[in-house]
Amino acid sequence: MNRKQKKVLRRILIATVLLIAVKLLFALGVLPEKRLLALGLYLVPYLVIGYDILIKAAKGVRNRQPFDENFLMAVATVGAMALGEYLEGAAVMLFYQIGELFQSCAVGKSRRSISQLMDIRPDTAKVPDENGELQQVDPDEVAVGTVIWVQPGEKIPIDGVVTEGSSTLDTAALTGESVPRDAAEGDEVISGCVNLTGLLKIRTTREFGESTASKILELVENASSRKSRQEDFISRFARIYTPVVCCGALVLALLPPLVRLVLGLAPAWGDWVYRALTFLVISCPCALVISIPLSFFAGIGGASSAGVLVKGSNYLEALSRVKTVAFDKTGTVTQGVFEVAGVHHSTLEDKELLELAALSESYSSHPISRSLQRAWGGELDKSRVSEVREQPGRGVCACVDGRELLVGNDKLMAEYGVGYTPCRSAGTVVHVAIDGAYAGHILITDLLKPTAKAAVEGLKAAGVQRLVMLTGDAPSAARETAEALGVEEHYSSLLPADKVARVEELLRQTKGEDKLAFVGDGINDAPVLSRADVGIAMGALGSDAAIEAADVVLMDDDPLKIVKAIRIARKCIRIVYENIIFAIGVKVLCLVLGALGVANMWAAIFADVGVMVLAVLNAIRALNVKKL
Repeated sequence: MNRKQKKVLRRILIATVLLIAVKLLFALGVLPEKRLLALGLYLVPYLVIGYDILIKAAKGVRNRQPFDENFLMAVATVGAMALGEYLEGAAVMLFYQIGELFQSCAVGKSRRSISQLMDIRPDTAKVPDENGELQQVDPDEVAVGTVIWVQPGEKIPIDGVVTEGSSTLDTAALTGESVPRDAAEGDEVISGCVNLTGLLKIRTTREFGESTASKILELVENASSRKSRQEDFISRFARIYTPVVCCGALVLALLPPLVRLVLGLAPAWGDWVYRALTFLVISCPCALVISIPLSFFAGIGGASSAGVLVKGSNYLEALSRVKTVAFDKTGTVTQGVFEVAGVHHSTLEDKELLELAALSESYSSHPISRSLQRAWGGELDKSRVSEVREQPGRGVCACVDGRELLVGNDKLMAEYGVGYTPCRSAGTVVHVAIDGAYAGHILITDLLKPTAKAAVEGLKAAGVQRLVMLTGDAPSAARETAEALGVEEHYSSLLPADKVARVEELLRQTKGEDKLAFVGDGINDAPVLSRADVGIAMGALGSDAAIEAADVVLMDDDPLKIVKAIRIARKCIRIVYENIIFAIGVKVLCLVLGALGVANMWAAIFADVGVMVLAVLNAIRALNVKKL
C-alpha cells in the first residue's frame, strides 16, 4: 500500500472501532438513547471516515459539477443522519470507503504490472572521461556517437552498436521471454536489455529520448488516451445516469407523499424520504465507472508483461473481433534467414556469378542481399561497384567493373526486356543479367519459424475464420510455404502497393463487426499495417517503423504471440461485458427493490459496495495472461 492507502486504512479501522464502541454503549444501556447525544456520538466516526467525501461533494457543487458518486453518498448519508438513522448513515460511509480502498488497491496492482515495464529505462549512463575513469551521467546528455560502458547486471540505457566485448542479454522486460540473446562486437543492441555476463562498450546510435525503451514507454503511457467504445459508453452513461437518478430520488421523496395527501392519507414523509435516500445509495455507478476502465487497463498491462504492446483499449477491442488475419511471409512466418540453395543455368562459373550478384547487392541491407554476401563469403571490393539503383519490389541495377548488371526477380527482367529461364524449384529466385544478356539465376530458400505452424493452428482454434498470406516472393515459394503451414489462401509476387490493394479488397469482404488484422515485419509492410483494422508488427524489437505504424507491437519473433494477443483481447472484452451486464442488472434490481421499500439502506450499501468489489475482482483477472 502507498501512504494514501495506509491513511485511509487507518481511518477505516478507527471509524470501525468508534462505531462499534458507540453501538455497544447504547446497546448495553451505558448511555441513554437520547437523540442529540446519539447524533453527537455517531457524528465522530462518520466525520472520521467521511470528511473527504463531504469536501469533494461540496467542491463539486461549487464548481457546478455536482452529479458524481461523492454527491450521491453525501446526500444519502446526511439525509439518513437527519432522519435519525445514525448508525446506518455512518455505516454506509464506512462501507463505501472500504470499497474505495479495495478499488484503489486493485488499480495499484494493475499499475505495478506496468511499472515493471517502466523499469526498463535506466536513469544513468556510464561514460569514460579523459582519464579513462567512468562517470555516471544523465542519459539525456549523451550525444549520438558517444561510447558508453555497460557492466554486467546493468541495463543498456541507449540503443547502439557494440564496439568492444561480448555478453548475453536478458530481453525479458521487452519480449516477455526469458531466453537470453548473445551480443558481440558489431551487433546492434537496444535499450532496456540487461547485460548479464561481460563488459560491453557501446557506441550510441540514437539519443536517449529516441531509443527503443523510451518509445515503448511512451507507447504504453499514451495507451489510456485511446478509449474503446465501451469506455466511451460508460463515460456518456455516467453523465446522463447520475442526474436522472437524482431527479428520480427527488420524485420518489415528494410525489408519493403528495399523492397520499390528495387521497386523504397520511403522507409518511419520513418513509418516502428514506426510500429516496436508499435509492441514491443504490444508484451510485461506482462498479461501472471503475471496473470498465480498470478491465482495459489490466488487459493492456497484462499484455505488456507478455511482450505484447497494445497502443490503446480501442485496438484491444478491435483485436478481440478479428476474424480475418493476413500476414507477410518473410520474417513473419519464416525466419528471414535466407540461404543460397544453388546456381542454375549460369553462363559463367557459379562462383563468378555469385560474386557479381553479391557486389551488386553490397549496398543493400535486405535479407536476400545479405544471403548473397554470406554465400560469397570473401571480402567485397565495393570500389568496383557504381551507379547503384534499387528497384523496390524488383531488385537492383548496378555497374560492376564497367558492366551493367540487373539482379532481381522476374519483374525486373521483364521490365528491361531480358529473356530469362524460370526456376522449377521452390524458393526465391534471383535472376542475373549482364549488359542485357541473361547470365543465370540463383535460388535462395527461407526456413519456417519453429512455431509458425502451431501459430496457424492456434489462430484457427481461436475462431479466426480466414487466413491469408501476402508475399512478394515467387508463386512457387509462396505455395510451398502456404502448404507447409496449412494456409489455403495466398497471393504472391506482390509489391507493397499490391499488398495494400489486396488488404483493401479483404476489408470489403469482411462482414459486420468483424475485423481484419495484418501481421508484418513493420518496415516494408508499414503501409499495410496502417491500412488494416489492426496492424500487428511482428518481431519489432528496435524497429521504429513497427512502433510507429502498428496498433499492436509484438516484441519478439514468435508467431504464437499473435494467438496470445487475440486471446488476451478476447478475455479482456469478455470481462468488460460481464461487468457491464452484472453491474447494470444488479443495480436495476436493487433500485426497484429500494423504490418499493423492500431494500433498506444496509442492503443498498452492501449491494453497491459488493457489486463494485466483485466487478473490480473480475476486472483484475485481465492481468493474468500467462496461461493464455
